[in-house]
Amino acid sequence: MNEKSYWHTYIVRCKDDTLYTGISNDLEERIKKHNLGKGAAYTRGRRPVELICSERFATHKEAAQRECAIKKLTRQQKENLIAFHKTHGKHNS
Repeated sequence: MNEKSYWHTYIVRCKDDTLYTGISNDLEERIKKHNLGKGAAYTRGRRPVELICSERFATHKEAAQRECAIKKLTRQQKENLIAFHKTHGKHNS
């Protein structure tokens, strides 16, 4: 499978230190769009954003389910997830 065959659930840190979670099958392009103000409405006024965590999935459904689960986490739980990914080298997996 090439990289665009995968779906990614990702977390970006916005300029105002808030976190945004989304999904994409072209992660690099999606981050570019966020930073051009063409991504989610939430990130438009909070640029630049920085990719800080991502997880790769085989299907859109899996990525969307993970996105939903992450969005239900508290801020501290999200920070713990980010720290786990940094510790275990899972950034941009």
